[in-house]
Amino acid sequence: MNIIDVQDIQENLAIETDIVKKNANRVLKILGKKDCELSLVLCDDRYIRRLNRQYLGKDRPTNVISFPQQEGDGITSPHLGDIVISAQMASAEAENSGISFEERLLQLLVHGICHLCGYNHENVSSEMADQMEKKELELIEKLK
Repeated sequence: MNIIDVQDIQENLAIETDIVKKNANRVLKILGKKDCELSLVLCDDRYIRRLNRQYLGKDRPTNVISFPQQEGDGITSPHLGDIVISAQMASAEAENSGISFEERLLQLLVHGICHLCGYNHENVSSEMADQMEKKELELIEKLK
C-alpha cells in the first residue's frame, strides 16, 4: 500500500486533497510503484519561489518542484520524494490554457511523480525529454 501525505498550506483555493491523494495513488499504481511513500505540498507562489531560489538557484515562482529521494544506485527507501505544487500558478495556467484548475493540477501532479520515478526533461537529450512527455500524456490518458 502506498502512503501519500498531502498538505494544503495555501489559503486562496479550495482543493479536495482526498482527490489529489487518490490521483497520486492511481499514478503510482500505473507506474508499478507499490509500498512507497511520497509527500505533496500545495502552496502559493511566494512559498515555491523561496524553495526554487534556495534549492535550484532560480529566484522566481514555478509551477512544480520535485525532490527525488531515489537518485543513484545503492540502498533505496520506500520514500520516493517530495513534490511541491503552486496552486496559485496552476490556477493562472489553467485559466490561460482554457482548462479547469483540477485538470492543470493533475498535469502537474503527474509531472512531479514522473520526476520522482526517474524521468527528466531538463539538461537531457531531446529523446529523453520526449520520453518523459510521452509518459505524462499516457498517464493522464489512463486517468481519464
